[in-house]
Amino acid sequence: MPRFVRRSTMPVSAEALHAWHAAPGAFERLTPAWQPAHVVSRSGGITDGSRVVLDIPVLGGLVTQRWSLEHRDHIAGRQFRDVQLAGPFATWSHLHRFEPIDATSSVLADEIDYALPLGPLGQAAAGWYVADSLERLFVWRHARTLMDLRRHAAVAGLPPLHVAITGGTGMIGRALTGFLRMGGHCVRWITRSPDASRGDIGWDPAAGTIDTDALEGVDAVVHLAGANVGERWTAAHKRAIRDSREQGTRTIARAIAGMAATPRVFISGSAIGLYGDTGDRTVDETTPPGTGFLGEVAQTWEREAEPAAAAGVRTCIARIGVVLAAEGGALARMLPAFQAGVGGPLGSGRQWMSWVSLDDVIGAIHHLLLDDTLTGPFNVVAPAPVTNAEFVATLGRVLRRPTVLPVPAFALTALFGEMAEATILGGQRVLPARLTAAGFSHEHPTLDAALRFELGRAG
Repeated sequence: MPRFVRRSTMPVSAEALHAWHAAPGAFERLTPAWQPAHVVSRSGGITDGSRVVLDIPVLGGLVTQRWSLEHRDHIAGRQFRDVQLAGPFATWSHLHRFEPIDATSSVLADEIDYALPLGPLGQAAAGWYVADSLERLFVWRHARTLMDLRRHAAVAGLPPLHVAITGGTGMIGRALTGFLRMGGHCVRWITRSPDASRGDIGWDPAAGTIDTDALEGVDAVVHLAGANVGERWTAAHKRAIRDSREQGTRTIARAIAGMAATPRVFISGSAIGLYGDTGDRTVDETTPPGTGFLGEVAQTWEREAEPAAAAGVRTCIARIGVVLAAEGGALARMLPAFQAGVGGPLGSGRQWMSWVSLDDVIGAIHHLLLDDTLTGPFNVVAPAPVTNAEFVATLGRVLRRPTVLPVPAFALTALFGEMAEATILGGQRVLPARLTAAGFSHEHPTLDAALRFELGRAG
């Protein structure tokens, strides 16, 4: 019977490592976009007799298969096991072990015994694929577990926060929600369609209203909502981009400013589009705003946050760069072409791209939330911007695909109009000067490291 084992040292006690895996949302936090699994139902946590039912993609994602698992052999602070009741394997037993080293460190061990359908024939046909998939998955899982635990351990002496988030269903909002909850923080969403069972806070940014009573007692507000920039800019969509940012920020900031007991911190999202097309010039937070549609939108967007700061609330502006994540954004849109071997530079390829991994966006927001000395604008980007040609070459190398088919500028302009000129053919060479000075450490400081993690291509 095939066996897979992976072991990694973690910077927390065995008991804390067990608790992290037992926390609600742990499975979602440990599921990569390139190997998705949808939770159909779950009962209990990880104790004996608890069950989880998943839908997992098979045959390249063409169909899904139901996978039912039961937890067994639970020992508090030390281990639990997943055993397949029904699903894609002939047998499956996954033992999660948490081995103590000392009071502040432990070993995470994943030990999986499995058999494929059709016995030796199934093993001969698909054994290599399953072994490779398990290796990719658990390298990624252990890396994310280490990142999260290290960041939470660095502020272990601080009390947990009660955080309200706009844009909670978006890519960054979902990841931030999961990360904060895994660290023991209470997270609630500010949404136009509040669900009382989740403890949501209702608002209507177009009408300028928000349930301030529900905001009472919140320690921090993170504002991430805004219409998607990565679509063709019709007149109506440009208005949606502008209005969603201005109205939303104005509504939140003024509501915060008017509260009797204000939150301790307000983090308002923005974008490096504020700087306009910078050419080859390197810019940081001291650089004045640029011109163009995105520059004008970002200036107003940031200005609408001022009432909160004027009311004495510690206010940070997160100017976020191009977020690299397999589940969405620019990288997800590029992947099909590059995986098919037909990717290449966009336009001249000389335009600069100030990227950042999704986990470093989450880490930066976490840093801004918990350091009471930080205020003002922060560029949330990696310390090593690249040209589009460098990005394309690195992505091709990680995927082991050719990147020899450039996309001419006129074709991009024909497809996407003004949006292409501003966001694809133009660029910014931005540095995270203030984040670095504030002691923030990037988990993915290089593009190669970020892409290998996001795409599960460690080797």
